[in-house]
Amino acid sequence: MSTPASTAHELTLSISQEVRVNASLEATFAAILDEMGPRFAGEDGKPLRMKIEARPGGRWYRDLGDDNGHLWGHVQAIKRPTLLEFTGPLFMSYAAVSNIQYRLSPVDGGTLITFKHSAVGLVPEEDRTGMFEGWADLLEGVRRNAEGGART
Repeated sequence: MSTPASTAHELTLSISQEVRVNASLEATFAAILDEMGPRFAGEDGKPLRMKIEARPGGRWYRDLGDDNGHLWGHVQAIKRPTLLEFTGPLFMSYAAVSNIQYRLSPVDGGTLITFKHSAVGLVPEEDRTGMFEGWADLLEGVRRNAEGGART
């Protein structure tokens, strides 16, 4: 028995968000690395022990210790302090691949982050809705961190 073919909408995900940060490009870029790395937390607020090797091809992964963990992606492009891009499955343990882009540009009094997450694959609806809120929370953490009020 075959199942009906999925539509393009069901197989793609596109999230775009912007946030203005009252901090320099350099401070904002450092805050992104911090929030996606050691400060990255799950829905319950517990740290996920994420690591970023901030160089082309570097890994972004969850370190569970003793050579255990989860690969979330690789650094596809890095151009300090204006671009950070990842490609990989992220937290998804199903047939999907993502591209995440942080583009930083100077604006009067600070930095504008333009964030995009695009994915192709079998992304369940409950994960789709959670991603919108999750990325917004992470960007708010970046803003607070860069402006000098990092999350505790």
